[in-house]
Amino acid sequence: MNMVGNLEEAPLLVAQTGPLKGQRWTLNKPHLIGREATCDVVVPDRMVSRFHARLTPTPEGMELEDLGSKNGTHCNGNAVTQRLILQDGDTLQIALCQQFVYLTSDATMPLADAETGAGRLRLDLRSRRVWVNDISVDPPLSALQFHVLHVLYERQGQVVPREELVSASWGGDQAVGVSDQALDALLRRLRDRLAEIDPAHVYIVTVRGHGIRLDNPKVE
Repeated sequence: MNMVGNLEEAPLLVAQTGPLKGQRWTLNKPHLIGREATCDVVVPDRMVSRFHARLTPTPEGMELEDLGSKNGTHCNGNAVTQRLILQDGDTLQIALCQQFVYLTSDATMPLADAETGAGRLRLDLRSRRVWVNDISVDPPLSALQFHVLHVLYERQGQVVPREELVSASWGGDQAVGVSDQALDALLRRLRDRLAEIDPAHVYIVTVRGHGIRLDNPKVE
């Protein structure tokens, strides 16, 4: 795929939650993300490093690299510690203040907005909405509740260590002061919101001594 020569087929970076919400960039060349005005994607937030991350088209695909940022770069809730190749629909988080979705082309936009999956619980990243048994959680979850649920959703069925969940959800310096009690309180509120629609099932499970797991049964 010629990412540079064919703009119609070039991948897209679409800003979701954060100060750049709704903006998009055609990734037909390397794009530098950061707070510095000379960056290709400028995120005006002090949590963002001057030169935070870079996206580079390669023969293998779109490469994401964290540039030693202070508050980190995450892909699908996982900290980016080395260069990686993005997949269609991957979610990028820059210092937890700006979220992007990576799309391989404009044609994938309608499908990429919704994380449909086969479970009874579904997420829509753009609108930050959650459905349980096709019923919308209303009013919507808070931003932090949605971040925590999204991290668990990306790794549903797996146990996510508490420290990793806090780091991916709060991010950087903010995660340092988050106590176990604060996380437990947030998880309790999140469970209560989901139970308003489906009280018969516990979606967020605490595995003592190990971490937190999302139990998302398949639609029967």
